[in-house]
Amino acid sequence: MRRDGRTLPWQRLPIVSTGLAGLLLALPVWSESGPAAGLPLEAQVQVCAACHGEDGNSTRENTPSLAGQPALAITNQMIYFRERLRRSDEMTPQARGLSDAEIQALAAYYAEQPVATPEGERDEALADKGRALSRQQRCASCHGSGYQGREQMPRLAGQREDYLAYAMKAYRERTRGGPDTTMIDIMRGVDNEAIEAMAHFFANLDRE
Repeated sequence: MRRDGRTLPWQRLPIVSTGLAGLLLALPVWSESGPAAGLPLEAQVQVCAACHGEDGNSTRENTPSLAGQPALAITNQMIYFRERLRRSDEMTPQARGLSDAEIQALAAYYAEQPVATPEGERDEALADKGRALSRQQRCASCHGSGYQGREQMPRLAGQREDYLAYAMKAYRERTRGGPDTTMIDIMRGVDNEAIEAMAHFFANLDRE
């Protein structure tokens, strides 16, 4: 809580850390299995690589990079997909049948992978606009001062620019499901120009 008594956005989030992760890990797994379930970690990584890149750095449009993401953030989202708490035509089938240990091993693997340098050139004016907007939206209060993520909060720094814009627009349009609705509230009324500027700023942070 701030000194002025106001609650920060991340303090209103449901506690999706060790406690809730443990509760979700205890939920029954759906009987059908996806293509990675039961495989060795190396083979599972190859299945994931088709969309998320060999080393977790995605080269596929509107598909997030997993490299450098906090392990708990990946674990939570995979459990959401597995338990159908978050629906995705692509990820819900992929997560079916993955055990708790398999999800945690994959999350640990990707958390340790280095974040690749983004493609394209950094637009200083656009990045400066995005920085100002991110401060206005108080994004650092949840995602960390360097936007590197923490615990259940995903890393924004170095993420694919197109995916960041895609995700923010999905929150604004309420087309992205899941247990956490905080981002829906934050993105309400944010126009496309502001979203594009913030996406450019976050994606190119590691170039500063």
